[in-house]
Amino acid sequence: MPHPDSQSTADEILAIDARLFDLEAERNRLLQRKQILQQQTGLPPPHSAHSRQLGVEQKVALFRGLFKGRSDVFARRWENRKGRSGYAVACQNEWRSGLCNKPRIKCGECQNRRYTSLDEQAIHAHLTGKQVVGLYPLLTDNTCHLLAADFDKTGWRDAVKAMAGACGGFGIPHAIEVSRSGNGAHLWIFFSEPVLAREARLLGFGLLDKAMEIHPGLSFDAYDRLFPNQDNMPAGGFGNLIALPLQY
Repeated sequence: MPHPDSQSTADEILAIDARLFDLEAERNRLLQRKQILQQQTGLPPPHSAHSRQLGVEQKVALFRGLFKGRSDVFARRWENRKGRSGYAVACQNEWRSGLCNKPRIKCGECQNRRYTSLDEQAIHAHLTGKQVVGLYPLLTDNTCHLLAADFDKTGWRDAVKAMAGACGGFGIPHAIEVSRSGNGAHLWIFFSEPVLAREARLLGFGLLDKAMEIHPGLSFDAYDRLFPNQDNMPAGGFGNLIALPLQY
């Protein structure tokens, strides 16, 4: 029996990834609906056997072990009464009279800065909906623990599925997260040890090129950027941040 050619194999892998992606999206929709119903009825949420095996501290540690970046600083999402939103570096002196001089002085140049560490408490607050954390994936030595590809324009579903297929073709474990808005996604790749950001980004570009090669008729206009977004740490800055998943 002849072996399938590489094109048909890649197409099958992409079809499997697409199906898994749709199943995960359906699972998330059902979980959200379930949560709404539980809130309406006042019933406590049941716990699966697996969730009972992990305590809160273990779940936080598991999350931190995957989504690793700068631990000495992070950004916190804000939203004002007019609906505008963004991220600001979490600082213990933020807006304190006589200490904080935003926006006249940038946080990185402020002599009174006291950045809040990205510790267990900060992650717990993120996972419980008390804040939304923005992670700085680029470390001070120009290495990183993860790579994320951002897709957020028309056609993002097909584009992220194609990149997932390229990852699968090389046996690269990855995870797909639908963005906060529901109109985009991040594809995450985690490294077992720190790698140079330049090399991580080359991997990302290589996977994108492979996805385009496998699917020449597919538009990749939905692709926006990679995180880390720089090979080297910019002077006086932290590099681009990326919002952590599992937001409320």
